[in-house]
Amino acid sequence: MFRQASRLLAQTLRAGVRPFSSDLPAAPTSDSAFIESWKKVIPNIEPPKTPSNFLRPRPATPTSIPSKITVNFVLPYASELSAKEVDMVIIPATTGQMGVLPGHVPTISELKPGILSVHEGNDVTKYFLSSGFAFIHANSVADIIAVEAVRIDHIDPSLVQKGLAEFTQKLSSATTELEKAEAQIGVEVHSALNSALSG
Repeated sequence: MFRQASRLLAQTLRAGVRPFSSDLPAAPTSDSAFIESWKKVIPNIEPPKTPSNFLRPRPATPTSIPSKITVNFVLPYASELSAKEVDMVIIPATTGQMGVLPGHVPTISELKPGILSVHEGNDVTKYFLSSGFAFIHANSVADIIAVEAVRIDHIDPSLVQKGLAEFTQKLSSATTELEKAEAQIGVEVHSALNSALSG
């Protein structure tokens, strides 16, 4: 059965039946054959909704590079920035600091503990992020989703030093793998907090 499935998939791909995502229309389409079959079998019930019924049309890719990038920065419990137009965003990606300007190539990046800098003219707002993801779209929109974030000016340096000392001590005295892992995460986050405050 699996041999036939892989053969059929290979034939389909060679025939060019499956379009690339960039070839798909921006507006959602309905499967008219499915709807007609549904109405023949169950004429008195509406056809079921599928995820594509709830998706908004894909925004068009601009023909020229805009002067600003639109940033959406959300946490599980709050929206820090919503459709805010800024000059640049610097994101703490796992691969290193990533500067995002208008017209940036579409990217998905995992975030590590570090500083998110939002540049708007001469004003720079800095947040400390614990982790999350950043989605940069072709239409100069950046969606930043973080597990936890706090503005840098709201962090108490003495508590960071105290937490770093506690987790370093826990790491040295850990006996199980779970204790070591928890202590290592605490050390990494507090070290990133400490370097964010000092730099």
